[in-house]
Amino acid sequence: MTPPNRRQFLAGMAAGSTCLSAATAFSFLQPQQPEFKKALKLYMVGEGDSLLEKFQLVKDLGYDGIELDSPNGFKTDEILAARDANGLDIHGVVDSAHWNQPFSHPDKKVRAQGVEAGRTAIRDAKAYGATSVLIVPAVVEKTISYQDAWNRSQEEIAKLVPEAEAAGIQIAFENVWNNFLLSPLEMAQYIDSFKSKVVGAYLDVGNLVRYAWPEHWVEVLSSRIFKIDVKEYSRKKQTEEGIWKGFAVDLHKGDCDWPTVVKALRKIGYRGWFTAEMIGGNKEHLAKIAKDMDFIFSSQ
Repeated sequence: MTPPNRRQFLAGMAAGSTCLSAATAFSFLQPQQPEFKKALKLYMVGEGDSLLEKFQLVKDLGYDGIELDSPNGFKTDEILAARDANGLDIHGVVDSAHWNQPFSHPDKKVRAQGVEAGRTAIRDAKAYGATSVLIVPAVVEKTISYQDAWNRSQEEIAKLVPEAEAAGIQIAFENVWNNFLLSPLEMAQYIDSFKSKVVGAYLDVGNLVRYAWPEHWVEVLSSRIFKIDVKEYSRKKQTEEGIWKGFAVDLHKGDCDWPTVVKALRKIGYRGWFTAEMIGGNKEHLAKIAKDMDFIFSSQ
């Protein structure tokens, strides 16, 4: 092959530079995706007579999305109309049957009902254009041993995995006060046991503060974390008023070390949804939560 002469070489460099400049300029014209997106649960919206009005209020307050229960009492057409009217994302669905019909229940019939509720949640999520279903995987109590909870829930949830994979919906386990999956190492092992990329964690930061440091869970769960639930918790109020009173505090007024948590999330490359799960209220209250969440995102 004959090497190019100087003129050909410079012409080629100029053409390449022009293409690069054009590509660079084009990239600046593209809308930049936010590092984090903020949402809230529908039950928190205390104003608005219709679903459309509630969605519009959430959008007007600067939220990017919302999360609904399944079942929720609304018709799918009504939900989609409210979504499409203002472009508010329905990013996730909460399987609201997992407490009354837990996958760890001793009665096979109850577990079967739980599985069917999970299927409904997956179908609803798909219909709404959501990407995930939040699930509490099991409940341990006096009459349900830890080992039974592990084995039963693993067996029942495994029935949902193929359907979630086919629908392109993530199954995200929330850490809650259910006496189950009490360490991040254990949750990671449980998630990995399903051998599926659609099974992961819905990390609730506030739920951890009573007995753990959330950033430790972020480090261990890493890419298994699909989404983040946002609430605050005060150990002082817990000690003085009772464990459930610990949640009765505004963001940044409790013991959640948000800057450290956000730093840990950035370190693992997390980009995605933060969803407020707090006491709801009127427009002013929801606006304050949105502002507090923006402050969380600004942590360096």
